[in-house]
Amino acid sequence: MNYCDLAPPYIRAIAPYQPGKPIAELERELGISGIVKLASNENPLGASPAAVAAMQEAIKTIALYPDGNGFELKDALHKRYNVAHANITLGNGSNDLLELAARAFLVPGDRVVYSAHAFAVYALATQAVGATGISVPAAQGFGHDLPAMLAAARENRAKIVFIANPNNPTGTFLRGDELLAFMRGLPPEILVVLDEAYNEYLPEDKRYDSVSWLREFPNLIISRTFSKAYGLAGLRVGYALAHEQVTDMMNRVRQPFNVNSVAQAAAVAALRDVSFVKKTFELNRRGMVQIAEGLDKLGLQHIPSFGNFLAFRIGGATAMYRRLLELGVIVRPIANYDMPDWLRVSIGLESENAKFLNALKQALGEIK
Repeated sequence: MNYCDLAPPYIRAIAPYQPGKPIAELERELGISGIVKLASNENPLGASPAAVAAMQEAIKTIALYPDGNGFELKDALHKRYNVAHANITLGNGSNDLLELAARAFLVPGDRVVYSAHAFAVYALATQAVGATGISVPAAQGFGHDLPAMLAAARENRAKIVFIANPNNPTGTFLRGDELLAFMRGLPPEILVVLDEAYNEYLPEDKRYDSVSWLREFPNLIISRTFSKAYGLAGLRVGYALAHEQVTDMMNRVRQPFNVNSVAQAAAVAALRDVSFVKKTFELNRRGMVQIAEGLDKLGLQHIPSFGNFLAFRIGGATAMYRRLLELGVIVRPIANYDMPDWLRVSIGLESENAKFLNALKQALGEIK
């Protein structure tokens, strides 16, 4: 028999998420070294020294189960954002939190709204529970069209709306006043998951206090991660802030030890290391200018980004991706986001950015 037939049709229809190619895999395939990975929006500085020290200390008790309630990490988040422990859900990365929201509140037949070109996990989490995803065409410039999303949520009686700000993979940004107007126009029975994985990369003049909105909007879920600016992608730790009733439901479907003890200790230390996040921000700002100017010199269109990556348009994107691999640079194809002529490159160290731009220039010269 075909055991795939035992799974529900909506599970069989899922196309699994494809992560960025690991360096070790490319080394095995091509037998080359000195590879630069700019595919997964990781922090080129690594983790903060304080977080590394906390990990090393936590390893001493690795034989014990972690604190399933994550008290220390929740307390650090409470002190940072002035939210109660009852308003915090911890996740195995923010991906876990997106899925927890779907599992806690959706049933087959429910409708979910998200933008075209938005993070792929929104559609995957929706499909995994048998709900129906409604992808709203993007605004000009590949950003979220909030008025259209509001209309779609109302007309389809959606249960959840996913919003990424900044958005991955396009890097587009929604102003705080735009989001606030959207929330105020939405019926309170529709939950909004505001995915702020790249929040720490926003310049000061673009920042807004979404956490304070929780007092006005009990239907708001804010998800954030320690994988990006905090440099803890390999540990998988994130958090969601929401009304205590929403948090209660998410915790009912959460695995009891979904965030390991090393990750919890590292996240507490990382959250306190403000200077490291500032250093990360400044490096990213300089790198963004370096890559954007380099793409301009090569005559390549790119989308202004507020994350730690840039999407750029290039003819023969698949062939270019493969040629860059041969030249020791891993970027990310984003054809699965309905952007077949685009690639996404993460911001790296100055030398890594330079290697990418040199490899891209070489590859373009070969095509000509």
